[in-house]
Amino acid sequence: MSESQLARVCGVDPKTVSRWIANPSREPHPRHRAAASRALEVEEAVLWPSVQQFVKSGPDREVVQMYPYRSAAPAALWRSLIKGATRELTFAGYTNYFLWLEHANFGAMLRKKAEAGVRVRFLLGEPGHPVTRRRELEEDVPLTLSTRIEVTLSELAKLRDTTIEARYETGHVSLSVFRFDNDMIVTPLLPGRIGHDAPMMHFRRQQDDGVFDRFAGVTEDLWAKARDVWTIPTTEVAHAEA
Repeated sequence: MSESQLARVCGVDPKTVSRWIANPSREPHPRHRAAASRALEVEEAVLWPSVQQFVKSGPDREVVQMYPYRSAAPAALWRSLIKGATRELTFAGYTNYFLWLEHANFGAMLRKKAEAGVRVRFLLGEPGHPVTRRRELEEDVPLTLSTRIEVTLSELAKLRDTTIEARYETGHVSLSVFRFDNDMIVTPLLPGRIGHDAPMMHFRRQQDDGVFDRFAGVTEDLWAKARDVWTIPTTEVAHAEA
């Protein structure tokens, strides 16, 4: 996007946009920041990190942004967080199905990250498990949780020659946590609603034992209890509970 195009979107003179770019510490009016953020499909804190620091000084400074729905987040946010990770990518969504659906060449991106030494993990719900079935009855949609999990498993099977890890666990059926180094997206699922209707919170780690660390700790506890997806038949649990 050119400076003139962004200026038109924000309702300012092109020279004003030039000054924003020339001086990163220069903070536009909140209305103009919001307009630029929407136009560029990134959060304000990405364009002007200092804004977040000045507004918050307590434990809530770990909150980068909140959205009423996951689908309301900028389309480029997920991709920028994934591409920016250099150490860890953890996808602890119950199905993680939307990632393959919404991001072109997602598998290729994960492969490159794994080859670069990034630890990539998937924590999935178990298809056919009683917990999964109960949630499916609540959602009552044609594309069931089990089907969505199977799609993710099919895509992950293409990456089995990499270091990417995948495990089954049902303890996060109502809470999805996605970690990208020191950034994290959390979506608490609401009863009877599907993932893209869930509220979404973007956190950035700023302190020990803060909100970020609390969610990270829960995820690690679930991971420690989880079982490798490639060593268990997907119907094992269903048969055991029958």
